Amino acid sequence: MPLQFYNTLKREKEIFQPIEKGKVGLYTCGPTVYDYAHIGNFRTFMFEDLLKRWLLHLRYDVKHVMNITDVDDKTIKKAKQMKVSLSRITDKYTQYFMEDLKWLKMIPADIYPTATESIPKMISMIERLLEKGFAYREDDGSVYFNISSFPNYGRLTQINISEQRTGDRVMEDEYDKDVPQDFALWKGWKEEDGEVVWDAPWGRGRPGWHIECSAMSSESLGDNFDIHCGGVDNMFPHHENEIAQSQCATDQPFVNFWLHSEFLMLDGGKMSKSLGNYYRISALKELGFTAESIRYQLLAGHYRSKITFSIDKKHEGDKVVQRLSDFYTRLQKMNANESSIGSMPEAYSKFRDRMNDDLDSPQALAVFFDWMKTVNGKIDKNVITDSELGEAWEFLVAFDSVFGFIQNQDFEIPNKINLLLKKRQKARDEDNWVESDLIREQLKEKGWIVDDTTDGQNLKKV
Repeated sequence: MPLQFYNTLKREKEIFQPIEKGKVGLYTCGPTVYDYAHIGNFRTFMFEDLLKRWLLHLRYDVKHVMNITDVDDKTIKKAKQMKVSLSRITDKYTQYFMEDLKWLKMIPADIYPTATESIPKMISMIERLLEKGFAYREDDGSVYFNISSFPNYGRLTQINISEQRTGDRVMEDEYDKDVPQDFALWKGWKEEDGEVVWDAPWGRGRPGWHIECSAMSSESLGDNFDIHCGGVDNMFPHHENEIAQSQCATDQPFVNFWLHSEFLMLDGGKMSKSLGNYYRISALKELGFTAESIRYQLLAGHYRSKITFSIDKKHEGDKVVQRLSDFYTRLQKMNANESSIGSMPEAYSKFRDRMNDDLDSPQALAVFFDWMKTVNGKIDKNVITDSELGEAWEFLVAFDSVFGFIQNQDFEIPNKINLLLKKRQKARDEDNWVESDLIREQLKEKGWIVDDTTDGQNLKKV
């Protein structure tokens, strides 16, 4: 099956054809750094990581841009509340975000442009919109986009502005859905903005949120690029406004494929900061979650389906991660990598078809786990061939390069831990199960988990 994605712009699956053969320009809406990112935010970031990993697996040369929104209504409000500079707030939460990304094993973007560094590009775009008659000025130095000047406004979210009474112009970055309004490209300076201000030909002020992404994406990827991602909550007004201002400024189609991930639910309700029902990554770490377990929960469901994140599902995720890690260790001990000749088992083609079908991760995982069960059965019966072992290694390595579920096995075991392991093995050999369990608990307290397998004691870090 050829690679295809559900293109939100067309409301249908479409075979993916990059603008330039073998290369993909990918833009993903990054965080607004006024607070810690929560697990609901990471549902979208994780889907984007899966998309990027799959494109890389298919040998595409991916240029990935993720913006950092470091000036908008929220960041300015937070800085004012904390009585510190804007950069003090945004630098702090940018650092936390990057640490969370790394811990969750997400492949870094190639470029992380910040809004404050891209002001000249925004001013240039606004100048073009004014010159072409798509925007207008106000006496306070603000500039607004005239949505009635763009006939295709509403195509992404299927809002027909001709059938609705459009609202008055709106200064806020975020506003109610299904209420088309002229939106601010530039906000004239107000006292509450404090020192957050830049000079522009039409007056001092700061950019609106929507123009920021248009400027940062085009600056790094050009006026027309392949894929733009985000959560469904960004479709209106943010992505709708991006399309309007970008196409009017450049006379280019802007983005060929729009991919959106659904909400992450918590106990049946939407997870968000405004509702106060969310988990930070730091809180999940304290609850004993591993990065791999979180990745499994977020990727086991299809990105276009609502899924529920649950603390109660931790055990399920841990079991899956352990099965995969055990399988990796088992193949490693059998020197499966030495039997590899670069070929894949038959199941891989089914796996690839499922992933090519709009990243159908639930079906792809089902194919992989069924295959893994078969391979384990052959190993148990000692009927697996060297070529099958080599193919198993190739498939497993490819699988993990896409999903990142296998825990890192490459760690150095301290001498004290090795001594405890040997002491425990001796207790087991002597059928001293009480001593064996006590040592297991000691290892756990020191940050190590030991599991007993047919191949001996299997040790991993907590």
